[in-house]
Amino acid sequence: MKRPIRLAALLLPAMLWHTTVQAADAAVSRLKRQPAVKAALQFLRDDDARTLEEQIAITQIPAPPFKESVRAQDFAERLRAAGLTDVSIDAAGNVIGKRNGVGQGKGESNAPLLVISAHLDTVFAEGSDVTVTQKDGRHFGLGIIDDSRGLVALLSVLRAMEHAKLRTVGDVWFVGTVGEEALGNLRGVKALFAEHPGIDGFISVDGVDTPEQARAGKPGIVTQATGSRRWEATFTGPGGHSFGNFGNPSAVHALGRAVAGIAELRPPADPKTTFNVGVVSGGTGVTAIAAQATLQVDMRSNDADELRALERRVLDIIDHAVEAENARWSSTAVRVERRLVGDRPASTRNTDRSVSDAAVGAYVALGLAKPELDFASTDANVPLGLGIPAATLNGGGIGDKAHSPDEWYEHVNAWQGPQILLLTTLRLAGVAGHSKPALVDR
Repeated sequence: MKRPIRLAALLLPAMLWHTTVQAADAAVSRLKRQPAVKAALQFLRDDDARTLEEQIAITQIPAPPFKESVRAQDFAERLRAAGLTDVSIDAAGNVIGKRNGVGQGKGESNAPLLVISAHLDTVFAEGSDVTVTQKDGRHFGLGIIDDSRGLVALLSVLRAMEHAKLRTVGDVWFVGTVGEEALGNLRGVKALFAEHPGIDGFISVDGVDTPEQARAGKPGIVTQATGSRRWEATFTGPGGHSFGNFGNPSAVHALGRAVAGIAELRPPADPKTTFNVGVVSGGTGVTAIAAQATLQVDMRSNDADELRALERRVLDIIDHAVEAENARWSSTAVRVERRLVGDRPASTRNTDRSVSDAAVGAYVALGLAKPELDFASTDANVPLGLGIPAATLNGGGIGDKAHSPDEWYEHVNAWQGPQILLLTTLRLAGVAGHSKPALVDR
């Protein structure tokens, strides 16, 4: 009798989740049949060409890390032009456009706050050529898919909701965040949740499907957060002439010992856990013993415990490299200063799948293949790390080579991204007079 009981205990959560997904699929399909929702979905198809024009225009506004203000002002004006009156830019630089639901202040027992967002910044340095070019049906531009496409998906959904006069039960905020890329360290979304702890659900719109996903009919959404920790280690020593002061320890040699040690680590393949020393610098010339050298190391994992374990090992290797370099020359002169430069939380084990279930239901309602659920590092890391339901959807169309000079976008079935976002948003926030919110007002 024990074996069947154990098996049932193992199967029950999966069975319950499958039932929940089926219910979400049916709920979104019913929602799609509402006349106002149908009108909004048709608007998104009609708005498709405009989104490409906006995407090109936004891409050509520079938004390098920590210098997103010009694009932020532009995005704020576009939100106002689309129908929002309560639009502001917060102290961190995020653009926040508020669309209030009818449940606010009217005794609704469940009137949640949903944020749908895309990030304003690009990974490219100040001074980069942001001109968009076209060749063979593809548009090439720095950040054109990451994340100009996400920004225009938000704008199109907002216009559709205004056009169809759709009122939600819960509040929906349209947000452009700063600091998603590079060493921005998710500062925008971290500030958003610090200042507004009442947020109940979060959708990030980031990137597009790749050509491989499109050909295979396997779209993807991010439902779990890959956590990361990034450290900068600066080694210092006495320096000196390579011949006259031979015997002094070297900051570069200590760095080399650290890199060699890190390179020998064997992190687990499952859960996927990785490391990379991506930047090294130091020294002043080939005839000088280096007085300073710096490395930057990135560590990532789909599991918070594995990430912490890897981090401890890397930091130990850095400390031991200093000890080894000093021991080699019978010295105590080499030192290291470590500085945390990036911290993106991994997912908690929160079982609230309301956002991902609604998104899957949107795909089903539109007759599209069910998306594969995946890990990645996006703005959604912050709410997922806090146990708040969240997911990252793509903005529509296809593209590739993000973060490279060859980043490209092709406007193929692009309206489907905003349509998925609209249905997901309406399912979570509820439609006044038609459906209750799937998102729980915490």
